[in-house]
Amino acid sequence: MPATAQSHQPRRRRRTSRLLVAAATVVTAGALAAAALPASASTGADARGHGGHGKGHGRYQDVQLLSFNDLHGNLEPPAGSSGRVTEVQPDGTTKTIDAGGIEYLATHLREARKGSRYSITAAGGDMVGASPLLSGLFHDEPAIEALNKLDLDVTSVGNHEFDEGARELARLQNGGCHPTEGCYTDKEFEGADFPYLAANVLDEKTGKPLLKPYWVWKQRGVKVGFIGVTLEGTPNIVSAEGVKGLQFKDEVETINKYAKELQRQGVKSIVALIHEGGFPASSSYNYDCDSPGAGDGISGPIVDIAKNITPQVDALVTGHTHNAYVCTIPDPAGNPRMVTSASSFGRLYTDTTLTYDRATGDIARTSVKSANHVVTRDVPKAPDMTRLIDRWSTLAAPIGNRPIGYVSADIDRNGTESPLGDLIADAQFAYGRTQDPETDLALMNPGGIRAPLTYAASGAEGDGVVTYAEGFTVQPFANTVNLRDYTGAQLIQVLKEQVSGPNEASPKILQVSSGLTYTLDLTKSGADRVVTDSIRLNGAPIDPTATYRVASNSFLAGGGDGFTTLGEGTNELVGADDLAAFEQYLTANSSATDPITPPAADRITVVQ
Repeated sequence: MPATAQSHQPRRRRRTSRLLVAAATVVTAGALAAAALPASASTGADARGHGGHGKGHGRYQDVQLLSFNDLHGNLEPPAGSSGRVTEVQPDGTTKTIDAGGIEYLATHLREARKGSRYSITAAGGDMVGASPLLSGLFHDEPAIEALNKLDLDVTSVGNHEFDEGARELARLQNGGCHPTEGCYTDKEFEGADFPYLAANVLDEKTGKPLLKPYWVWKQRGVKVGFIGVTLEGTPNIVSAEGVKGLQFKDEVETINKYAKELQRQGVKSIVALIHEGGFPASSSYNYDCDSPGAGDGISGPIVDIAKNITPQVDALVTGHTHNAYVCTIPDPAGNPRMVTSASSFGRLYTDTTLTYDRATGDIARTSVKSANHVVTRDVPKAPDMTRLIDRWSTLAAPIGNRPIGYVSADIDRNGTESPLGDLIADAQFAYGRTQDPETDLALMNPGGIRAPLTYAASGAEGDGVVTYAEGFTVQPFANTVNLRDYTGAQLIQVLKEQVSGPNEASPKILQVSSGLTYTLDLTKSGADRVVTDSIRLNGAPIDPTATYRVASNSFLAGGGDGFTTLGEGTNELVGADDLAAFEQYLTANSSATDPITPPAADRITVVQ
């Protein structure tokens, strides 16, 4: 049976039952239709339009749904471009706004809830994983503690919840000290107060869901069901060990199955939490996604998913792509339905009004409204979050504050080929040469680069100093640097896999070490976008029959991110972790008087 919420007035600490079966403001307003709000829906509503002040129960009740996604353990304000959002102005120009930080997110959410008795806070996955050192060093216990304090009600899992495998996910849900590192404080870790949902993740042996598939929020006769799924392709973007023994099923089929089950239980208002997303037409969080038509401003996997999920589901909270959008996409019956995403790293939250019809138990879809709001840093910090950060920072400081290198300017991770991508590839190439002098090149996946290196000091270390904590934030996965042999033909195929097969619709351009050059012609399609005759290593064409020694992280070497040919390498040598290789390179190649300058990012010639 699904776990159900107790009354949220007053809000209190909720210990969830053990959910794992296996394993041990400029506002973008999205109105679904021009139809007016039911007359009784706004009775007693506060200034935000959320019901809750009226006496007694009218037919229509506004329910506030606050949501966010892809926090990735970012408790402190994210650095560089990861800590900014773009806002379109009334005159069409844009400006950037510093955003994010759990101290500010808590303040914004608590302010948004004021006056809303019927308020739910939900998330779309990747709450943890690929986290900065402050949380990642402690296996994301600090992030879970912060989410408990935020009064998060429910979340779907994302792919990063599986970074350390199902057993560790079980510990995050249920509590207990880390199996090898023990307890970090004098108190045992209590686990998440909120349920993680993963309806489409099955235990291979039992065929049963790893986690509860859905959860029902109840208050004063109002019932809203939540179904949580992660993307079916999770095994392609998580290490094999992290998803060992698990099956990931189709998102649409799974949601439709459990929507029927909820309907049979009398729950007719349903929200899907989907860790899969889309690609908006604009980088501004407040652009009009429905101009010129419903959902026209978004593309990507979520569009087809949204168009095929049963009309029984009333709204979709999505994530994974780290983008911001509030769109209406028609359901299979042709009715408009809200689809939202709140960027990433706690920079935005979405405020959605669901008007609940007590007579039918369903949502009056014509009155659903939604908007993304910036988590600005011009509000007071939440004192309890400040105390939490200070407590964990004290534990992390001896490790995190250690200098490991120096830079002369920001080294960014943006672009088809990025300066930071080149730097990391060069670091892995240099490390590979220390393990085997025959190493020819290195390849780095762009998704493994989680943050830029910024020149401005993050603490007391001084401008230009790279600390271990900053390096950890860039590469938090604890992958190893592995060496494998490939034929020249295989190497060419690897480069073509960047823009073909599962990566054709959304290319994943590998970052390459110095000496490897080629042309990427984006005017062509599929594998032809990599111009074979242009591929050179140290100026010489790739010989299809020759053998090349390639360094890459263990995720790529295992065929991750759709690079199946990388999984076919031979003569493997497993080295140290990738952060150690990065640290070694920075320390050897920079000093306070001779810092590293940003690489030119000129190894890949892009034709558009």
